[in-house]
Amino acid sequence: MSTVLPQIPAVLDLAGTAVFALTGALLAARLRQTFVTMAFFALITGVGGGSVRDLLIGAPVFWVRDPWVAPVCLAVALIAWFTPRKWWEGELLDWADAAGLAAYAVLGTAKALAFAIAPVPAVLMGVITGCVGGVIRDVLAGRPSIIMRPEIYVTAAALASALCAAGAWLGLPREASWTVAALAGFALRGLAITRGLALPSYKREEG
Repeated sequence: MSTVLPQIPAVLDLAGTAVFALTGALLAARLRQTFVTMAFFALITGVGGGSVRDLLIGAPVFWVRDPWVAPVCLAVALIAWFTPRKWWEGELLDWADAAGLAAYAVLGTAKALAFAIAPVPAVLMGVITGCVGGVIRDVLAGRPSIIMRPEIYVTAAALASALCAAGAWLGLPREASWTVAALAGFALRGLAITRGLALPSYKREEG
């Protein structure tokens, strides 16, 4: 097994977790839930995808070992509780989420590859890292999850993950391939935000 695990600056790592946690906390606020629910939504959205990935690839669950991740999620919930929801909603949060999605898709893929996971499952681990926290959040909230909506979201994570795995397979410099992969995923998600880009729905008639 490779021991070269992917590394990104700790501050950026926590910032990405905080963005995902904030989307969970804001959903609880929109549903007018208690602080307990808000904190739970923040935590599950922030760490859900990475937790599922780590369990599947046989790695220590990242946030259990990192003393800062859970406090950051709970701090985000506190901030969301004591501030007006309108401060956080809008395109700024969408763009921050897009950056987190792309970065964590790449990180998840790279970590899976470092644990000797084959390229195609590693790509799926990247998608899981970027998306599953939001899926769990939406299911718990009783609303259609991101995988049930046509907007480009999971596809952007898949693009970033696939390019990351392709770069590793081709033996390209790690930092360069990670950067290109993350930027590509971010750009695709950005097109969905600015142009309403969405996947076509199934329309085949019966008969």
